[in-house]
Amino acid sequence: MTPPTMRSEPDDSDLSPEDLAHLRRCVDLAREAVDAGDEPFGSLLVDHTGEVLFADRNRVSDGDDTRHPELAIVMWAVRNLSAQQRADSVTYTSGEHCAMCSAAHAWVGLGRIVYACSSAQLARWRTEWGAAPPPVSPLPINEVAPDVPVSGPAPEFTEELRALHARSAGVAP
Repeated sequence: MTPPTMRSEPDDSDLSPEDLAHLRRCVDLAREAVDAGDEPFGSLLVDHTGEVLFADRNRVSDGDDTRHPELAIVMWAVRNLSAQQRADSVTYTSGEHCAMCSAAHAWVGLGRIVYACSSAQLARWRTEWGAAPPPVSPLPINEVAPDVPVSGPAPEFTEELRALHARSAGVAP
């Protein structure tokens, strides 16, 4: 059996041009996060028509390591959307959700998740760089939330995200 952090990557063939455009914005938000001294993660919540409802970036530099944009999306969605609107929405993110964000996403009934970089990719990079592992196991979304539809990674963004994560970790890519 393959450990979760070393699994094969899902097939990204279901990513549309619209998906890639939204992921581009997520990567731009990840860059904004790094420029502000945060870790490189950015996310969007998009409704069924393709309208961006909410966008955020990582904000953990203040010492609260739970200030992930994916969790901010969950909290915003609960306050502002009906259960049906949440189910019909798509979350786009530069990096695959962590276990905390995957669980929150499933608990509030948000729809599909599309990510640019997988947890497995990030774990490999951090190992290559000799960086400390995260305090939570880098589980794939569907290991935590098995019924959430998931698409990714998007190879178009791999090198750019690897460089952003290296910069955030203080290493050469």
